[in-house]
Amino acid sequence: MNWIAKKISETRKIKGLTQEELAEKAKINLRTIQRIENSESEPRGKTLNLICNVLEIESKELILNKTSIREKNIETKIVNGLFLVALNVVLMGIIGYLTLDSNANTNSVFGGLLLSIFLPFFIVITTKKLNGMERMLKFGFGYLAYFVLVMVIHGFPTGFTTGLFPCLLISLSVLYFGNDLIKGRE
Repeated sequence: MNWIAKKISETRKIKGLTQEELAEKAKINLRTIQRIENSESEPRGKTLNLICNVLEIESKELILNKTSIREKNIETKIVNGLFLVALNVVLMGIIGYLTLDSNANTNSVFGGLLLSIFLPFFIVITTKKLNGMERMLKFGFGYLAYFVLVMVIHGFPTGFTTGLFPCLLISLSVLYFGNDLIKGRE
């Protein structure tokens, strides 16, 4: 239910009016009121003013609140996007530090291997509603970017022999096929 429909429906109920009574007092067709409250259509102009007059609410208030909700959604998307970028940088840094670092030994590469399984698996468990491709694009784009970056700077042999590329491949696989892993477990 959109903001305007919700506000009209709530105000009508608070005033103790039925849809029929609101339609009669506002001189609007009952089906129009039903469509508005079911979010099938949105009132504009004269219809909105007639309904607002009967319900004693300001039409400007409805429109401004709807706009502010839309702006909050944009702000939320920006914050979520920045968080995802930061998270991907952290994931890249952890795997890269444990494998590609010049001081990396067998233990740190093994630690990187374990983290490349368990971190993505934790992400899969907490994002069960996402499909594999969505999850891989949200949480794995850093791995893909890191793969390309290492290929350009160090080349494939270095990335493979240090254990970085296998770790990235394992992480992306767990992100993509994670739902199948969970279903097999349940």
